[in-house]
Amino acid sequence: MKKLNWGMIGGGEGSQIGPAHRLGAQADGRFNFVAGALDHRPEAGRDYAQRLGIAADRAYGDWTEMLAGEKGRDDRIDLVTVATPNATHFEITKAFLEAGFNVLCEKPMTMTVEEGEEIVRVAAKTGKICAVNYCYSAYPMVRQARAMVRAGEIGKVRLVVTNFSHGHHGDATDADNPRVRWRYDPKMAGVSGQFADCGIHALHMASFVCDDEVETLSADFASTIPSRELEDDAMVNFRMRGGTVGRLWTSSVAIGRQHGFDIQIFGETGGLRWASEQPNQLIYTPVGGRTQIIEKGEGGLHEDARRLSRVSIAHPEGFPLAVANIYCDLADAIAGETRDGLPGAEAGVRSMAAVHTAVASAKENGAWLDARPPMFR
Repeated sequence: MKKLNWGMIGGGEGSQIGPAHRLGAQADGRFNFVAGALDHRPEAGRDYAQRLGIAADRAYGDWTEMLAGEKGRDDRIDLVTVATPNATHFEITKAFLEAGFNVLCEKPMTMTVEEGEEIVRVAAKTGKICAVNYCYSAYPMVRQARAMVRAGEIGKVRLVVTNFSHGHHGDATDADNPRVRWRYDPKMAGVSGQFADCGIHALHMASFVCDDEVETLSADFASTIPSRELEDDAMVNFRMRGGTVGRLWTSSVAIGRQHGFDIQIFGETGGLRWASEQPNQLIYTPVGGRTQIIEKGEGGLHEDARRLSRVSIAHPEGFPLAVANIYCDLADAIAGETRDGLPGAEAGVRSMAAVHTAVASAKENGAWLDARPPMFR
């Protein structure tokens, strides 16, 4: 199989997400890392890219230089990953799509619903892939849960409860740390803090596993540390198109919780639970029966769970391999093999619509509001 050429914007030295993308993209030998504009400081970006093995003429100073350089090459990149600050995602993603490149964008895909809808339209017009890195949906046992729901193994879903709550920003004496402070500053983060950062992962997971979309929601936001303008804790109730009731809690001040991402799905004939801190296991309880542990790598799993399991049973698969599964699906999609588990631009704009709706709901004391983007109403 011919390797695809891959480039990255952002994710430079010291980045939290950069290593996960580089490990993930290259884990299965599907992509060659050939181009990058890795830092907002041009020389630092060029230097780091070359230390990672990128040729000097493809170690770019910024994204505009990279776009101009790659457009004219016969061996140009097949996919670019955008891992820059949130406010730059729209401009970069749109420019690369319009130039005929496939894009994987970090979440949130855009800062506004209008920008998100524009990305959906541009991707459709160009015929290029725009994916969003909701990588938790690519864990094998999350794919197993989705397949079980689709197959009717727990009956019609009545209720979904999901959490993404940690305590790593709970120390008020550390609130002015620049690495923390920007997340709660509307000039840097936009209209929402914790919900836009972590809550949309939980909301996307609910839609993904239930194979359904959020229609309306009601939100309560709190800034528990007084210096913060944006919320550090949020509770969101939602209703899905198919009638499923949803509950979501997200927090950054839940001291004692580490990663804190889990989901429970309750159907008419059974229930499922998955937690990111025990990603190899899916807990299944049939109505009137005993609780069972379904292990990654065991026999009898659905095809998507088997396909995306990398190592044998009992060996843990971590976050970079979940990212790698996104890249596997992208490589297949670029080759023309559709993978419906790949989160696309529509997932990105739905998330942004939910963020803005939750902000409006919280300001209206939890009013129930339509959470769909206008283009999907």
